Amino acid sequence: MDYLLGKTDSETGCLFCVNVERHPSEANLIIHKGKHIMVMLNKYPYSNGHLLLAPIMHVSSIDELTESAVIQLALLCQISVKTLRRAYNPEGFNIGVNIGAAAGAGIPNHVHMHVLPRWSGDTNFMTSTAETRVLPEEIAVTYNRLQEIIEQVIDENRTESTEE
Repeated sequence: MDYLLGKTDSETGCLFCVNVERHPSEANLIIHKGKHIMVMLNKYPYSNGHLLLAPIMHVSSIDELTESAVIQLALLCQISVKTLRRAYNPEGFNIGVNIGAAAGAGIPNHVHMHVLPRWSGDTNFMTSTAETRVLPEEIAVTYNRLQEIIEQVIDENRTESTEE
């Protein structure tokens, strides 16, 4: 619930770091936690299924990550796309990392990647004129759907990698 309430880590002041020691749950919106990267729902999504991939390590730029963390970030990005395709069948994706406030980073001190499913016409007048987003699915429903699917996709990837 800390993420929903806007609580931050007392040492770093970071909303990602407050959850580093916690297990994935609907309360913290973490749907998967790897050794180096956690995957969580965005509290303020642009669309259903808007995911954030954040390193466990508190760093402000991707070039500060270890090689292992960068590899896991790339793999979890791929897994996130597979998960979102299975859950929502989007027509496209926006995937990106904003480094620094000048680049639009909302949380400039803890680098993170956005993975957003997109559909033709998914930006409407509410987003454009009222800075309001209309989402057809409650975040709890999104969490449960994606948490189940991401674990299936991870298990399938493990099976594929052992067969190679």
